[in-house]
Amino acid sequence: MNSRQRRGVILLLLSVLCAFAAFAGVLSVIGDVNSKVGPEVTAYRVKSDVAPYTALGTGQFEKISMPERWLPRTAVTDLSGISGKIAVTRLRAGSLLQDDMVVQRPALRPGEQEIAIMIDAATGVAGKITPGATVNIYATFAGDREKQAARSPQSRVIVSHARVLDVGRLTALEPDRESRSGRATEAVPITFALGTLDTQRVAYAESFAEHVRLALVAPGSTTPVPPADRTYTLDKDK
Repeated sequence: MNSRQRRGVILLLLSVLCAFAAFAGVLSVIGDVNSKVGPEVTAYRVKSDVAPYTALGTGQFEKISMPERWLPRTAVTDLSGISGKIAVTRLRAGSLLQDDMVVQRPALRPGEQEIAIMIDAATGVAGKITPGATVNIYATFAGDREKQAARSPQSRVIVSHARVLDVGRLTALEPDRESRSGRATEAVPITFALGTLDTQRVAYAESFAEHVRLALVAPGSTTPVPPADRTYTLDKDK
């Protein structure tokens, strides 16, 4: 073998070694990417904005795939678990659906009934009362001074510690449900879980009271309103 042939063999070997080195480098890069990305898993993304306290359904989300190592622990990977749940806050389109975005809709307890009434949006609802909250329900009644036994206007706590099941959307009242002042109002449908007697009290107040208002009770508070404080008239301040 002459010197020219030896140089050719050496160059061929060097080419083969370089090819093996390049191949090993590619395998190393692929292995590094795989170790950083890992296998992909299923997750779900919000299709369009969802209002707070809205009942959720599978049609509001779209299926996506993403690397498992980048998926938050709270991410929802199975939509069967959202049945009967509601959105805690507004869900923005494109957001990854996570467990802490939804809660179970409050359910009725034995002996309770659902009753929904329209509450004037200007009397304290304003987004502060949510499903699961506890409220006191106040009703104000007009006085009647024309009768022999004159009756002063009064405010009453008709239900103490009422449990809120659902909060609807802001709605304009129909013309025949305008306020006594003649000014049209907006209202929010609020659904309560109440016993039979309290349900009747709420129905009576909605039919005959001038206004029905809600007062949010501090979380964990169980102290009832004292009987002496359940009814108020201006005479008490004289």
